[in-house]
Amino acid sequence: MAEATKDQQHPQYSTDRQTVNQLLAGDASDFNLVELARLMIRYEGFPGARDIQADLKKALTRWQLTEAELFERTRTLHQQGDIYKGLGRGREDWS
Repeated sequence: MAEATKDQQHPQYSTDRQTVNQLLAGDASDFNLVELARLMIRYEGFPGARDIQADLKKALTRWQLTEAELFERTRTLHQQGDIYKGLGRGREDWS
């Protein structure tokens, strides 16, 4: 049985794919950094969405950050205030 047949489809794939495309086209703004960290956490160890996982690593490399640096910076951003405020989201989407 091929490995690809074991891959699962993430229920948020379509929305996340759009976000990842925006990250790849964007710069390392505070908002983009927290979105990158959020998606890296979501897809860590997920058995599928290999294209998203690879593109998240591309964005990290492009912005010349390690995972540890990204998470350190985004923890600081979250501590400073609500990074998602004013975006029409009722809650942060970590699921």
